[in-house]
Amino acid sequence: MLNTTLLRRKGVSALLVAASVTALAGFAPATASEPLPGGLTTVNVQQASLVAQERNKATAVHVLTRLFERADLKVADRHIRADYIQHSPTIPDGRDGFKNYVRDLHTRYPDLKYNVKRVLAQGNLVLVHANPIYEPGTRGVAVMDIFRFDEQGRIAEHWDTVQVVPATTANGNDMFGTVSNPDTNEPSGPSWQTPSSQKVVTDYFNTLLVAKNPDAVSHLDPRLYQHNPAVPNGTTNMREQLAMFFQQFPDVTAELKRVVADKDYVAVHFRYRLRPADTGQAIMGIFRVQKDENGELKIIEHWDVVQNIPATSANDNTMF
Repeated sequence: MLNTTLLRRKGVSALLVAASVTALAGFAPATASEPLPGGLTTVNVQQASLVAQERNKATAVHVLTRLFERADLKVADRHIRADYIQHSPTIPDGRDGFKNYVRDLHTRYPDLKYNVKRVLAQGNLVLVHANPIYEPGTRGVAVMDIFRFDEQGRIAEHWDTVQVVPATTANGNDMFGTVSNPDTNEPSGPSWQTPSSQKVVTDYFNTLLVAKNPDAVSHLDPRLYQHNPAVPNGTTNMREQLAMFFQQFPDVTAELKRVVADKDYVAVHFRYRLRPADTGQAIMGIFRVQKDENGELKIIEHWDVVQNIPATSANDNTMF
């Protein structure tokens, strides 16, 4: 059972979702092939967008695995811009700063495996959810990376959140697997489902964190499979507990920074603060959206990575 103490400690990270971006071309179903300047059509644009997103997904995974598992620094030269903007607080700015970080890390952990679990893409953003294992036999960390690609398909900017994987969880699920159906880690369903999935989490966020209305739980499937290690499955008593939480912490805020929606998955990146004066936490969460038995889209599953914002950073770009 979820309680207000747990909510306070974990920053209601298992409950918060946010989205407020316009659906991109290529995600809405095409009803006609309308002419555009240069002889293009809306269908051409949609197809090009989807092709670029798949290319960016493959590039992100390739760069992460080749760099962190093999210290192949030539991969960085090929796929990362020299003026690469870094938001991870442990890594210096720029491509050279990133290469130096990778070189030092590989020296300390030559057997590191990145273990990519799922990849989402929307527009020029790619989110990668992974379980890097630094040393064999250890649990490693949970990481969510977001990359921004330029028009040439090169990585221009990066954000991440990192959390140590605990030995046990309150829900019996690990931080990476898939419990809901279909049993796949990849986004599933048609591309035109993306705006509908995104709207579900947008409505949830606006109800929960803007209106601070506990009735936001109506956007959740009662089964709600949790992968936040501190939060049980399901929504039993959640409405009542949220009401108590908002009474105790009326100034709680979550500032949405970016969204990556891909078919039945919606990922959000936001800054959470219990009180206005708090430094807060950087949170990335992934939500899976499915139709329930009544045919309504609901949030059925949730993964997240929560990181306290440190007092100092290796770069001047903030985590957001």
